[in-house]
Amino acid sequence: MADSRADAAFRRSINTRKDSCPETRTETDSLGSREIPCDAYWGINVLRALENFPISGRSISIYPDLIFGYACVKQAAARANAEIGVLDAIKADLIDRACEEIKGGQLHDQFIVDIMQGGAGTSTNMNANEVIANRGLELAGHPKGAYAHLNPNDHVNRSQSTNDTYPTALKVGLCLSIERLLAELKLLEDAFREKGREFARIVKVGRTQLQDAVPMTLGQEFEGFAVALAEDHASFERVITELGEINLGATAIGTGIAADPRYAAAVRKHLADITGYPIVTASNLIEATTDVGVFMVLSGALKRNTMKLSKICNDLRLLSSGPQAGFGEINLPPRQAGSSIMPGKVNPVIPEVVNEVAFVVAGGDVTLTMAAEAGQLQLNAFEPVMAHVLFENLKWTTAAITTLRENCIKGITANADRLAKQVASFVGVITALIPDIGYEAAARLAKEALATNANIADLIVSSGLLTREKVGVLLSPERLTSN
Repeated sequence: MADSRADAAFRRSINTRKDSCPETRTETDSLGSREIPCDAYWGINVLRALENFPISGRSISIYPDLIFGYACVKQAAARANAEIGVLDAIKADLIDRACEEIKGGQLHDQFIVDIMQGGAGTSTNMNANEVIANRGLELAGHPKGAYAHLNPNDHVNRSQSTNDTYPTALKVGLCLSIERLLAELKLLEDAFREKGREFARIVKVGRTQLQDAVPMTLGQEFEGFAVALAEDHASFERVITELGEINLGATAIGTGIAADPRYAAAVRKHLADITGYPIVTASNLIEATTDVGVFMVLSGALKRNTMKLSKICNDLRLLSSGPQAGFGEINLPPRQAGSSIMPGKVNPVIPEVVNEVAFVVAGGDVTLTMAAEAGQLQLNAFEPVMAHVLFENLKWTTAAITTLRENCIKGITANADRLAKQVASFVGVITALIPDIGYEAAARLAKEALATNANIADLIVSSGLLTREKVGVLLSPERLTSN
């Protein structure tokens, strides 16, 4: 299986080679020499990773925000190293240019190591180093693999370790994904508010524990959905701020070994300029290198948000149940035939798929929690699975929010006549009359109403306790549903 994955990557590169290019180039590391497809921007480290980690069959390029984050980190490092005089300006410029291309979406197909990998992300870091080095060599007119001119380790990875670049690239990429989620979440919140305004004067029966409670408006119910989602904005924005604390300059374990003392401050400044995020260097790089708490915070915020979405979708499914033998208070837009055997059946498929995404997010949170706990001594080796969980959950949640808004919320309609009939015979409205007729009389009328299914207003008037005009005022929608 390992050979097939590596061979497949080899064949893809060979099949796209230029006629003037030999089939392979030879690269050497501490374990020996290997043949690399001549047109591949990746090198021997990536080849070994392909052989070692044939796990998911999915390359890190499926998370372009992570690739973008790594390009930002390597670009900032090159600028910082040139600024403090530990990297030749020409080499730094080549690295900078290659990173800019990757940020623009080029060469992402060259990031081919598996998303599941041992080594705390070293394979991902070396994938970036090799692609950037070989593209830089190409820009300078040198053949790929001519590492004497621009080396993946000595130049692209100068002043760095996987242990500070990987978490930093992950944080930058996650900020981008969160911003995309927030944009969609705001649109969904607005869609619920619009429905709240549309249904503002439609009175319905409120329920607690699935039992009839007191009146409310359908608009209040939808406005409540909007407010629940709005509360999560501040949580995600706080996470973006926390993700801005980085450990670049820590190198291997936080001591900064092999990095110039001036490097950490310089690279922080350049990364902030490149990304536009409020980047700060952690006050203790040893602690920052081993701590993954912010990833747990983000995972928790995601779980909270998706659990709210799932609860809202449960409510939508209940409220639209029927259409004849259920609640039938609202109509969800029909999206597809709901049964292969029952003619005319339409299911609430959009809320259901959001439920499923919420289940995945909850499971991912468990995975991430276990990975965070499994860290040992000066490093947590399991950040790659954290990256996978977070990027996957952010991507799926964003997509779920979009389809919920576009394919469900915007097309919801109210069954106003059905709701009006329910309210007319709803015993719970008598609660609003207690200040005027007293609890004992209200209880007696409630019992009679349940027994006869009479119109509540008619029953109160016929009892002689209140006039028709007074009942109209007391049972007006505004009074029944006021906060």
